[in-house]
Amino acid sequence: MLNRLLPFFLLLVSTRLLAATGNSTVPRLVITTDFPPLDVIPGGAGHGPAEKRSDPDDIQSMIRLLLYSNDLEIEGLVASAGTFANIANKQNLLDILDLYDRVDENLRRHDSRFPTADRLRAVTWQGRSGTWGRPVEEVIGEGRDTEASEAIIRIVDRPDPRPVWVGIWGGPADVAQAVWKVRQTRTPDDFQRFLGKLRLFMIGLGDKTGQDGSGQWLLDTFPELFVIVSQETYTGMFAQKSEWGSLEWLNAHVREGHGPLGAFYPRSGFYPDSPGMQEGDTPSFLHLVSATRGLNDPEKPDQESWGGQYVRRDSATNHWYDGPGAESVRKWLPDIQSDFAKRADWMLPTAE
Repeated sequence: MLNRLLPFFLLLVSTRLLAATGNSTVPRLVITTDFPPLDVIPGGAGHGPAEKRSDPDDIQSMIRLLLYSNDLEIEGLVASAGTFANIANKQNLLDILDLYDRVDENLRRHDSRFPTADRLRAVTWQGRSGTWGRPVEEVIGEGRDTEASEAIIRIVDRPDPRPVWVGIWGGPADVAQAVWKVRQTRTPDDFQRFLGKLRLFMIGLGDKTGQDGSGQWLLDTFPELFVIVSQETYTGMFAQKSEWGSLEWLNAHVREGHGPLGAFYPRSGFYPDSPGMQEGDTPSFLHLVSATRGLNDPEKPDQESWGGQYVRRDSATNHWYDGPGAESVRKWLPDIQSDFAKRADWMLPTAE
């Protein structure tokens, strides 16, 4: 009898330990985003004041991220340079958190792990403006620390064995500045320990034409740094013409009748004449979401995942690039969108 009960006793003990100490398997996540104002004018429209003209896709991706904040430990939201005015403005992020604040109690009825809006406001950081299109020597170095770069250092330094995943939607300058400062101020061994905890997922920043020169500097300077570079795979989330991402689908499942946060999901990405889902930045955290469901190990980007599948071109580096391409994301859209629709329903007070 005792032998039969022992496994159940051990499971009970381990469950209570996790409840007391936190789930060590929940991914730690920082997002850097060239986040526009909520009344953004799609850049492809060709009109409007510079500070409002941008790509609305960051808002699309952020709304989805907030609906998965129970499965991810969001430790930083960084406003990096963006919009046609090349401005980093964390107030834009705080504005969308105000909308999240109006639905988060409904979300917690389904999972108590959804963070409060105040918890997310407390980890929203200001990055540098004016970095877009600049070479690395003009965006990182002495005197270029930011609220965001200092916060990233503190996050990585925490006594937590889990790696820190950084989804880079906008320019990587604030992440690069953190790496630069730690290399300048610590011993080589301490720097390697810092670098070893970072996991970067760059969206469309792997070539010389990235948003600023610091992304390529990270790749050229640190072959040991874990970096996933999605140069084309992320387009698997461009689903405007799909039954799973058309404007009609979005209206039915997210934008209409789903509360104030869903109502702000933009009708299009950069080009307003191609309405629908264009969440190019979303794969930077979808691979972590599918990992929490047991589909993949995020430390092995060559495995299939909701965020795509990648290959290491050079065994001398820890850099990963597009493998099968957009199809490695697109194939999962029925699963991805069905789960998204379910969570959008949770925003409503009467959702089951």
